Amino acid sequence: MDSVTQFVLGAAVGEAVIGKQVGRKALLWGGLLATVPDLDVFVPLGDAVKDFTYHRSASHSLILLALVTPLFVWLINRIHPQYLEFKTRWMIMVYLVFSTHVILDCFTVYGTQIFWPLSEMPVAWSTIFIIDPLYALFLLIGIVVSLIVSRNRKMGFRINHVGLILSSIYLMWTVSAKFFVQTNFETALKNQNIEYDRIFTTPSPFNSLLWRAVVMHNNVYYEAFYSVLDKDNHINFNDYVNQTNLLKDLENKWTVQRLKWFSKGFYGVKTIDNHIIMSDLRMGVEPDYAFQFKIAQIDNPHPKMITPEHIPPNWSREKLKLIWQRIWQKNDLL
Repeated sequence: MDSVTQFVLGAAVGEAVIGKQVGRKALLWGGLLATVPDLDVFVPLGDAVKDFTYHRSASHSLILLALVTPLFVWLINRIHPQYLEFKTRWMIMVYLVFSTHVILDCFTVYGTQIFWPLSEMPVAWSTIFIIDPLYALFLLIGIVVSLIVSRNRKMGFRINHVGLILSSIYLMWTVSAKFFVQTNFETALKNQNIEYDRIFTTPSPFNSLLWRAVVMHNNVYYEAFYSVLDKDNHINFNDYVNQTNLLKDLENKWTVQRLKWFSKGFYGVKTIDNHIIMSDLRMGVEPDYAFQFKIAQIDNPHPKMITPEHIPPNWSREKLKLIWQRIWQKNDLL
């Protein structure tokens, strides 16, 4: 999830665990600690693909975070020696802030290597977009009330709990919605006699009502949208040629293998300006994807690998407007 959402989640968890004992400091420490796992984005790892695929690995490991939790508790106790008697509660708070950050990331499309180093396979349930204002709003209301209600800590504490409960209920709603739309996508594929190898569903930007499907089959992939508010179950699947043949001479290259593995097979291949582009099809809207990389230059007789370069997506206001409109009614553009 985005840093703001993680901050408010951490603050809410901090308030819930130790707010009664240390007051507003619980909110501040919870929010600050919730940003710690994402600091790995500031560590350069050599190239764009390494930066992309190694993010949310060691820094998001439930195992590693458990090991470093005592270090952060020691730091807190050094800064606030007057609260030494709550050392155990600090310990619980710190690890809960870390673990809720990690688990929330698992609900997104990107994935999280929560069992690193025992396993590097990212866990990605993809039920919520990386920025979902409604989820964050429930948490934000709770911590704002906790901050402004200084004379009635009990009331603020309860409102904060309500925010955590409502945000959790919303998260469970996204899980239910995913099962619902996945079934409808699979039924539509069957009814339209579209053969496929695998399907991936994910919510569209900033909401959990409009969902997008990526369907893979041989050298073709399909993109489709379905809103839980649609009055009928007919779904249009737009097909696109996947130029996987361009990777024929590059199959053994680390960059190619890494992107195939990380995208779990949901990758697209195309050419732009005499360069071979690999895209993670799970996040974006055709033809713009959040994670697409220039990996090789077309040459004679074989393409040559280059230092991977990230190609930023071109997400215009018009495209986001179309997505918003598609939630409420069908159109021919999405």
